[in-house]
Amino acid sequence: MKNLLELDIFQLHQLLKEKKIKPIDLVEEFENKVVNSNLNAFITLNIEKAKKQAIELEKKEVDNVLFGIPIAIKDNISTKNLRTTCASKMLENYIPVFDATVIKKLKEKNMIIVGKANMDEFAMGGTGETSYFGPTKNPLNEKLSPGGSSSGSAAAIAGNLVPLALGSDTGGSIREPAAFCGLVGLNPTYGRVSRYGLVAFGSSLDQIGPMSRTVAENAHLFAAINGWCEHDLTSAKEKPYQVGDLKLARKLKIAIPTFCVGPRINEKVVKVFKETIQKIEEEGHQVNYVEVPFMKYAIPLYQVIALAEASSNLLRFDGVKYGYQPEEYKDYEDLLVKSRTEGFGKEVKRRIMVGTYLLSGKNVDVYYKKALQVRQELTDEIINVFQNCDLILTPATVSTSLNLGKDRDPNEVFLQDLLAIPFSMSGHPSLVMPIGKIEEAPVGIQISAPYYDEKTIYRFANELEKKLKFRGDQNV
Repeated sequence: MKNLLELDIFQLHQLLKEKKIKPIDLVEEFENKVVNSNLNAFITLNIEKAKKQAIELEKKEVDNVLFGIPIAIKDNISTKNLRTTCASKMLENYIPVFDATVIKKLKEKNMIIVGKANMDEFAMGGTGETSYFGPTKNPLNEKLSPGGSSSGSAAAIAGNLVPLALGSDTGGSIREPAAFCGLVGLNPTYGRVSRYGLVAFGSSLDQIGPMSRTVAENAHLFAAINGWCEHDLTSAKEKPYQVGDLKLARKLKIAIPTFCVGPRINEKVVKVFKETIQKIEEEGHQVNYVEVPFMKYAIPLYQVIALAEASSNLLRFDGVKYGYQPEEYKDYEDLLVKSRTEGFGKEVKRRIMVGTYLLSGKNVDVYYKKALQVRQELTDEIINVFQNCDLILTPATVSTSLNLGKDRDPNEVFLQDLLAIPFSMSGHPSLVMPIGKIEEAPVGIQISAPYYDEKTIYRFANELEKKLKFRGDQNV
């Protein structure tokens, strides 16, 4: 059978269970496709180990829907004995000695890790272009950015190289590439998925989440990776999410912040979004527009908190214990300067310098502590909105995908996450899925819910997906 990797995981599961195909067939198809791909979606391939695992799986019973399914892992998630670079020269030769918690969970499901996906360096960027290993291309239109920072994870799925991938999200890094590649991506409730083994960027914001072509596939991958972890002090002890029935049994109350359909959002994106809202209302759901004033501060809020935390987290890269080390240096200070100057890329260095400034002297009070206060105000506003509704809907991004290769203002990249950042700041779960296209560029919708209510998100998204009959590689 050809083009197996274009099938969804449920079709693949049935074929595997009926012995019509073997896991090795999927790995070999991946190998053939990735060798001939020009998407630059992967930094490190794991083909030989994947083949060995696939052959061993033939002796086992196909006992779950993820059994034998190939998956791509964003290259900032620790994989034992498999290179993890964070798309940086700093970690070009780093091979972890342990698996992240999510990797252990995937291995328990007998999923097959076929490679580490390309990304913006240390997850800093929104176009997939800051990678030391070169930019990732968007399979839907190679002139457009696939989004970032989980660029390779998104491109690998949209290019039918794998059906599933893990990404990470600090301020939209799963949701933006999902929107730009016509995919489904979830940023879970903060603490739902263990961060143990995720290379830190902004620790109070960082999360690992699932990426897929369909809502149901996303739900199954999320169910596999969520749950409490003893190694993560921020891990939530809430009852783990289990897929169950994805049918929505009641009509919902939905809120739309007026800011999200205002002048800062592209008119064509707003038009597609409002057309979708109309279809949602036709299904009997109640929609109300609400005011969330502090959403307008999302970008500066993110720039202060995330960059300050990045500066603190990346202090560990000093060229001593691991990471890039220059061939010649005079003393420790010279080693430190050369290691970071040569090891980090332009965008990472810019963010570290800004973050360091924000944490210097009186700036801690002027900027960082003030930002924490504003973050709490924004969080309180969002919590208050959820007192009277089940979901909050917004467009996924302020516009469709940006062109690759443009020397752009970094603020233009930050702007794309304007609607994602508020829910990163508050820690609420948010899912992005495709709802239409403007010319050849997909448009996504963001669905957010109260803490730990991914169940309602998935049920609503599943209903919407069936209503629209849309996937990123199809027109409405």
